Amino acid sequence: MSQYTKADIKKLRKKRARLKKKLRCRFTGNAKHPPRPIFVDYKDLKTLRSMIDREGNLLSRRKTGTCAKYQRAVRLAVLRARFMGLLPYVAEE
Repeated sequence: MSQYTKADIKKLRKKRARLKKKLRCRFTGNAKHPPRPIFVDYKDLKTLRSMIDREGNLLSRRKTGTCAKYQRAVRLAVLRARFMGLLPYVAEE
């Protein structure tokens, strides 16, 4: 069994960091200025479920790549969907 040296581990970490894909906001696309009523549909459960982890907490902007304006809109959409009963408040056991 070969053991990695500290230098090898450092190189592997740098390589993984370079390979990481740059996240982009899925709502704005390539547009520099988003459309003005910033709105995320609370009935679009497929999108909202991708923004929530297994415990039912919202994923951070860093993990989803969503811009700040749309992250606030996603939060409101998740709250509305939970209130309407479309999404659960807590994870199912």
